[in-house]
Amino acid sequence: MPAVSKGDGMRGLAVFISDIRNCKSKEAEIKRINKELANIRSKFKGDKALDGYSKKKYVCKLLFIFLLGHDIDFGHMEAVNLLSSNKYTEKQIGYLFISVLVNSNSELIRLINNAIKNDLSSRNPTFMCLALHCIANVGSREMAEAFASEIPRILVAGDTMDSVKQSAALCLLRLYKTSPDLVLMGEWTSRVVHLLNDQHMGVVTAAISLITCLSQKNPDEFKTCVSLAVSRLSRIVSSASTDLQDYTYYFVPAPWLSCKLLRLLQCYPPPEDGAVKGRLVECLETILNKAQEPPKSKKVQHSNAKNAILFEAISLIIHYDSEPNLLVRACNQLGQFLQHRETNLRYLALESMCTLASSEFSHEAVKTHIETVINALKTERDVSVRQRAADLLYAMCDRSNAKQIVAEMLSYLETADYSIREEMVLKVAILAEKYAVDYSWYVDTILNLIRIAGDYVSEEVWYRVIQIVINRDDVQGYAAKTVFEALQAPACHENMVKVGGYILGEFGNLIAGDPRSSPLVQFNLLHSKFHLCSVPTRALLLSAYIKFINLFPETKVTIQEVLRCDSQIRNSDVELQQRAVEYLKLSSIASTDVLATVLEEMPPFPERESSILAKLKKKKGPGAVSVTDLEDSKREGGEVNGGSDRTPDTAAMAASNASTPSPSADLLGIRSAAPIGAAPASSGSLLVDVFSEAGPAAPASAVNDDGFLRDLEQPIETSDSLLVEGSGDLDSASQSEDPAPPLSEADELLNKFVCKNNGVLFENQLLQIGIKSEYRQNLGRMYLFYGNKTSVQFASFTTTVTCPGELQSQLNVQTKPVEPLVEGGAQIQQVLNIECLTDFSDAPLLNIKFRYGGALQNLTLKMPVTINKFFQPTEMTSHDFFQRWKQLSQPQQEAQKIFKANHSMDTEILKAKLLGLGTALLDNVDPNPENYVCAGVIQTKNQQVGCLLRLEPNAQAQMYRLTLRCSKDSVSRRLCELLAQQF
Repeated sequence: MPAVSKGDGMRGLAVFISDIRNCKSKEAEIKRINKELANIRSKFKGDKALDGYSKKKYVCKLLFIFLLGHDIDFGHMEAVNLLSSNKYTEKQIGYLFISVLVNSNSELIRLINNAIKNDLSSRNPTFMCLALHCIANVGSREMAEAFASEIPRILVAGDTMDSVKQSAALCLLRLYKTSPDLVLMGEWTSRVVHLLNDQHMGVVTAAISLITCLSQKNPDEFKTCVSLAVSRLSRIVSSASTDLQDYTYYFVPAPWLSCKLLRLLQCYPPPEDGAVKGRLVECLETILNKAQEPPKSKKVQHSNAKNAILFEAISLIIHYDSEPNLLVRACNQLGQFLQHRETNLRYLALESMCTLASSEFSHEAVKTHIETVINALKTERDVSVRQRAADLLYAMCDRSNAKQIVAEMLSYLETADYSIREEMVLKVAILAEKYAVDYSWYVDTILNLIRIAGDYVSEEVWYRVIQIVINRDDVQGYAAKTVFEALQAPACHENMVKVGGYILGEFGNLIAGDPRSSPLVQFNLLHSKFHLCSVPTRALLLSAYIKFINLFPETKVTIQEVLRCDSQIRNSDVELQQRAVEYLKLSSIASTDVLATVLEEMPPFPERESSILAKLKKKKGPGAVSVTDLEDSKREGGEVNGGSDRTPDTAAMAASNASTPSPSADLLGIRSAAPIGAAPASSGSLLVDVFSEAGPAAPASAVNDDGFLRDLEQPIETSDSLLVEGSGDLDSASQSEDPAPPLSEADELLNKFVCKNNGVLFENQLLQIGIKSEYRQNLGRMYLFYGNKTSVQFASFTTTVTCPGELQSQLNVQTKPVEPLVEGGAQIQQVLNIECLTDFSDAPLLNIKFRYGGALQNLTLKMPVTINKFFQPTEMTSHDFFQRWKQLSQPQQEAQKIFKANHSMDTEILKAKLLGLGTALLDNVDPNPENYVCAGVIQTKNQQVGCLLRLEPNAQAQMYRLTLRCSKDSVSRRLCELLAQQF
């Protein structure tokens, strides 16, 4: 690229930048910038004979002002004029301005495209590169339509200079990523592939990035690249560092190109041609050999480059999975990295060995490193490395080492980070079941799992242990004895009580001969846990009691007294009351034979896939390194006992299937209470205060008892149709244009308003949209402020609010029309009335159309109306909160997410966001003072939805666990999705 001579220095620009830097305040800077903008505007408008130097200088000043964060609404045409200059510096500044400030919808695109076409056909390599860079930087669909067919011709032309070929390859790659349907290689395919043979290494490096991307989408069309890639890789690997001096990086020849070649080969199976395959194997062996050589430099850059090539080579070896010698060598090389002082290398080694463990050729070699991996699990400081070590232990497990690995994973569970415990529990349960030879060991393992990490043991795990115990006669007595001993612990997890109640109810008679575990002792032990358990567990225990009456007639009187007491037959929970009444009656009137028939032992479960394995396959938690995929490729062992989708609840002992409360149930016990925060009708109404400056004043007659505007419920009809559905009339040009699809950043803009009601929703160079809103029960009012940021009038300004799909029946939105003309620098407002009919998950769409300078602007946003806006905060005591929490215990009523903190974990910010959510933030409720709990009721026209929230931050790990329990499952899931992005 030509050097800039001293004569090209722009003194005026240097003086302006110096003035800006010397400003002592923001006001002084703005004043100086406004003065300069006025001067530039007058120069552009007044003197029509500006020379190229002056245009370049003023355009540079505009670009600098824009980079400082100020808006630029003129100068675009002068920048386009610079593109036709024959001077490099002027053309360069023009392209720079275009790349930064011109968007794809600009009217100037056609002029810009013409200038680019002229430069591409000029055969001046410098101008061609500038044009290609501009196309890549803008990367719009219009650019792709104009140049997608031209750039491949430039790329493969014999007279194109190397620097232009590099730019053309990368430009084509950019266009292919943005508009793949427009970039059709066709006749150019073979010639592009043969760029791998180009003598210029820079061209090869650029071309291989393009070919790799194309090969991933169309592998058959580019399969001829394999032999060329192997040939080029062979030349690089066998060369000395002095052979490729210009492309040698710290004694490593062409490391970036080598990595890209190895990555390209991973898009294809092993070469069928024996010669090509032999040459590739030789290359991979050479790379593994070089890894064993002493380093030629102590610099970290040297080792990074060598290791980058090595790991890509190992990835290719694993991908092929056909060379036993190479797989074993790769495993041994990774084994050396397991004890390397560099954390990143240890992480990568563990991750690669997870995949190697699934290969029949390298599984045994991976197992030799078991002690090192176990040590990493115990001693690593980085949680992500420990997670990879746990994944590798899971992958390398087989019958020979199952007991050792399960024991180590159980030991690690006691101190494991809470974010990975659920996945660890599933893995331990799967391994214990899959490789169990002695089923007493399996029972011990699962009960120990519940003891160590009971909170993370899902229903699938304890369902599974019961299925296996029921299906195997030889383990039933041992299971009853073991669970009886486990229940004697002072602190016993609820999942242990569930397992104990089920197993003792079925097989307690097998240990009743021992005086220490007599029937009454078993019953008293179970009943001592009764008052501490949730409703589903109590229901299970009641079923166990009636089973006891069948197994042990001597306990009948004692159990009937329990069932007869008021706390059971008059229980506020319908499920518990019904069970107590029916079981009491059954035990009183049924004969021994009838009782024995009704309460006989559970039949064996059918053999099916393990539901635990299915859950692990669905899980996408932190550190899930495709270990479930490895499960499918394991060679050894199978399900020792089969599996079942049927849970214990499907039979007579359906304990955890507690009745689901009606949607209209008063789940939080507050329906009879007056709405919290209801304001009396006065001029101090919250809504009136919020909008007193911007919104129109409401007449006194329009304010009802709770201070909310009555016309939200009963829209006022006037002769002028002041309140209409949708927007005002569109002009004929606007009507011919369909609404644009929502902006790509629409969801991101929506998420900003989940915990706040006021702010700027959208802003670009032309338009700013602000929002103020207020909600009360199931009604809301929103003011939208549309600001014209330009000095040019917006004509035919129209807005349309639509509720897509099911949202039409879930949300009612009424809008008032807007003024069709928006003067430059002016602002207009629009009022929207919103009524929530039932819970919803989508957002209404706001389409805005107007004409700016004759061009139609068409954009669509998602309105920040989310289900939490209709929260009514609810104050609760600690006792009430956890009582309601247990009542909302159905699996579908809970939504939980564990995620990394996206923002600062500042206490005050967290509290502000939770209050902004609309719920009541409850103090001194959770036993852990670091946790946050909230309560509220979502008010809709059709029903009320009670919601409880618990946020558990882990400042050390920078992670959260968010749990929501709502009386409606769709609300739990939606709130969890919304909130996980706020913290």
